[in-house]
Amino acid sequence: MGTEVPFRNIVQDVTRFLQGSPEQNVIGVQIMSELTAEMNQSDNFKSLTKHRKVAASFRDGQLFEIFQLCRNLLKQLESANIDFNNPLQQALVVQLLQLANNCLTFDFLGTSVEDASDDLCTVQIPTNWRSLFMDMSTVQLFFNLYRSLPVSLAPACLSCLVQIASVRRSLFNNQERMKFLNELVQGVRQILESPQSLEEVNNFHEFCRLLARLKSNYQLGELVKVEGYPRFIELIAKFTVTSLQMWQFSPNSVHYLLSLWQRMVASVPYMKASEPHLLDTFCPEITKSYITSRLESVPVVLRDGLDDPLDDAGQQLEQVATIGRCQYEKTCQLLIQLFDDCVQRFSNSATERAVLEGQLTWLVYLIGAVIGGRASFANTDEHDLLDGDMICRVVQFMHFMEDKRASSEKLDLAFLNFFEQFRKIYVGEQVHKTSKVYRKLSEVLGLTDEAMVLEIIIRKIITNLKFWASSETIITKTLNLFNDLSVGYSSVRKMIKLDAVQFLLGNHTAEHFPFLGVNALQDLRCRTTFYTALGRLLMVDLGEDEERFERFITPISAQFDLIGNLIFSDSIQNVEETKRALIGLFRDLRGLAFACNSKSSYQMFFDWFYPSYTPILVRALQLWFDDPALTTALLKFMAEFVQNRTQRLQFDVSSPNGILLFRETSKVICTYGERLLQLGNPPKEQLYSRKLKGISICFSILRSALSGNYVNFGVFRLYGDNALDNVLNMFVKLLLSIPLQDLMDYPKLSLSYFGLLECLSQDHVEFVASLEPQVFLFVLSSISQGLTALDTMVSTGCCATLDNIVTYLFRKLTKRKSGENNERIVQLVESHAPVFQQMLSTVFNIITFEECRNQWSMSRPLLGLILLNEQFFSQLRQQLINAQPNEKQRELITISFRNLMDGIEPNLLTKNRDRFTQNLSVFRREINDSMKTNVVNGGL
Repeated sequence: MGTEVPFRNIVQDVTRFLQGSPEQNVIGVQIMSELTAEMNQSDNFKSLTKHRKVAASFRDGQLFEIFQLCRNLLKQLESANIDFNNPLQQALVVQLLQLANNCLTFDFLGTSVEDASDDLCTVQIPTNWRSLFMDMSTVQLFFNLYRSLPVSLAPACLSCLVQIASVRRSLFNNQERMKFLNELVQGVRQILESPQSLEEVNNFHEFCRLLARLKSNYQLGELVKVEGYPRFIELIAKFTVTSLQMWQFSPNSVHYLLSLWQRMVASVPYMKASEPHLLDTFCPEITKSYITSRLESVPVVLRDGLDDPLDDAGQQLEQVATIGRCQYEKTCQLLIQLFDDCVQRFSNSATERAVLEGQLTWLVYLIGAVIGGRASFANTDEHDLLDGDMICRVVQFMHFMEDKRASSEKLDLAFLNFFEQFRKIYVGEQVHKTSKVYRKLSEVLGLTDEAMVLEIIIRKIITNLKFWASSETIITKTLNLFNDLSVGYSSVRKMIKLDAVQFLLGNHTAEHFPFLGVNALQDLRCRTTFYTALGRLLMVDLGEDEERFERFITPISAQFDLIGNLIFSDSIQNVEETKRALIGLFRDLRGLAFACNSKSSYQMFFDWFYPSYTPILVRALQLWFDDPALTTALLKFMAEFVQNRTQRLQFDVSSPNGILLFRETSKVICTYGERLLQLGNPPKEQLYSRKLKGISICFSILRSALSGNYVNFGVFRLYGDNALDNVLNMFVKLLLSIPLQDLMDYPKLSLSYFGLLECLSQDHVEFVASLEPQVFLFVLSSISQGLTALDTMVSTGCCATLDNIVTYLFRKLTKRKSGENNERIVQLVESHAPVFQQMLSTVFNIITFEECRNQWSMSRPLLGLILLNEQFFSQLRQQLINAQPNEKQRELITISFRNLMDGIEPNLLTKNRDRFTQNLSVFRREINDSMKTNVVNGGL
């Protein structure tokens, strides 16, 4: 086959199959279907860039012809009488529909198919396909096939129609688009008028997707202009109401129906068409159907033990909230009526309490959702009053349940969701002080301002933390609400004045809040959230009040004193309990350290922790280095402790604290690293959790400590302190214990490693250059792989690292020419010449031939690599020139290379670099222009 691309003549080759027997017809179509699908999927054997080039070539050369052939074959079958008892004819239809769907779902733009959102997907049909879609028989074909094919094959027709309805708007002018939309709407209308086939679940699901695409791709102003719109929207409304009432039938399809109505309602303020949209007529019916059907589901779920629709209703609630904003008065009246009825029956009935509580849970969620749906809409005082009515009822019901101590887990989760929605709309800087919500709250509940409402929310938070220690879900949601409240500038200043908040600040112990107990929760991570929020509240007006800080920290000090005495003795009675206590404490301290954002607050925290409790860190690692739950909590606290966020680690000129902190950091990393390396490699399935995760956090700690600008590292060698050398040597040992492939395969490890490496190459490049040859080779190899990483942060970091290393080496070699003796640097460059040449080739290829998203970063190390490898670059240049198919292109490439180095001097000064970067941009454009007709199969 020579240099020919294998699929170039696929249509002609397959046509021979289609002229043969029925079996050959099926095989021919199947070949095209499989090839189209394969061209749309990247594999592990080709680079993403090469795959995109191959796929683009297939798209431009073959795909249109394949789809055209597929459509014509389907038309022939439609006009003929298909014998569905004949398995070969049925198989041919199945394969043709699959082929059509593969063509329509092709990744025309070369983006990742997996990243495409199903809700927002637009099919980027090429312009040369326009004739097919201007021919309305294409749309009619799939609607006709849907009606004529057996129910089992109909979903494939609808799948194709979903893609056809999503064809990009710019393919048509306004008149053509309306004609195309009319054709789609008439087809949908016919299905709605004869909906028998929709009783099959796959048909129903695909049809719901088709309805959703009508609005996601077309404007409401266009839909209202289609022929027979009033009848069309009425049919959709009836279909939606019926579908919502059948809540057990295809529950995953409801999202698409609701998204259609949500998008239409959200478009109303922007609609300029004069035709009535009729949403005011039908949206209240949709809202009512959803609400009543969900309430009716409660007794069935309880009776039959079915999956509760409420568990997956988060997005649906947001959609219904938007729909309910259309005719909001009716929505609120319905909710208030149902809520009052359920509360009254709940108060008076002893037999249906479980059902009524489930229904009230739904209603609390729904009320929270419609209040939260306010944000996107222009609102009136009347809406504020309606919100106030509903808020009062929920708060009264919550108090009633608390008095009875009868609330269930699901109901309390509903209350938390309600308060979260209330917080977003009615608490904080954006709330108008004269909001009529507070007037209503004042009249009914006596809550005259935001502070009094915050008091109720905080008391609910305290109640949950006191009495729901056994429910991790409630504790987590409660603490998330508490954390959100602690972020607002104005709300946090009102909260700090509340008695309930002062109670929290003074009594954060397991005695008052059992979830802080050693064995209360399985997952202790939520304690970090708790202490982050508490810390923020503490810092509001803490200033330099050390006594107040001491009072707050006393309970934690007592626990540390107790555990410190235990672990430094040989009499640990309950090891597991001690470890869990330490894990909890480190989680607590991490949250508190995170909240210390000012110099004064961090100084108080540092003075409390060092040197009293830092020995506990090292001792805990010595004892339990093989327990990842403990080491992760400890190391993550350390990572927060050493991070100079908001310049909080600004010690006084005469203070040694920065150096002391780094020495403790060095001890922690070295203690952990030494013992971890003794363990050897755990099983593959535990490799990350037991080894790589800890190493990754150590790399992050070291990076924060080295780049924090609170340590003068020259002091260590000047005074013979080994802290810096020890931790850098431990970094090397830990690095060499990780295979290069693992370093690239685990994203968090990659980010922390390359971040640390960039820091080392910037401020400690002499250490990097002085590494043993095999270690330096490993580092260079990792950089070489990182340059081609899909994660832009990794590749950009590798560019900066490589630039720092190459700049250092080049400058040392330049000084040698001036008389300075740098034989070691010469040997270093010469012994690693193949790696530097490989990286030069890699960077040059990426910038020149690939879709380089960080071209500036990639360009920075390239000049240094060229200056270090001038002879190799000349060979590279000649190789590219010789690869051109004719003399004209060879001459163009030669001129481009000459222009690339025009005015470039043999130095790495900033001005020279900037000129090279500019030349490189022009060079890249010229190369791509001159090689548009020449497919690059393998780079250089």
